[in-house]
This record gives sequence, C-alpha cells and structure tokens, in this order.
Amino acid sequence: MMKRIAAPLIGGIFSSFLLELLIYPVIYELWKWNVEVKKVV
Repeated sequence: MMKRIAAPLIGGIFSSFLLELLIYPVIYELWKWNVEVKKVV
C-alpha cells in the first residue's frame, strides 16, 4: 500500500518544488512588468 502512495507523493512534492522555484517567480515578474508598462502608457 505504501509503495502506491509514495510515487505520487514524491512526484507532487517535486513538481511543487519546481513550480515554486521556477514557474511562479517568472509569472510574477511578467505580471509586474506588464503592470508597470501599462502604468507608463
């Protein structure tokens, strides 16, 4: 039973880790840049 739970659990932790370190900061920077550009125009 534990082997069936472990794989998705580790996959979820790993994908969450990657999202927080790589994807979210990029999305935030793009959003912030977009807001600043619209403010100037």
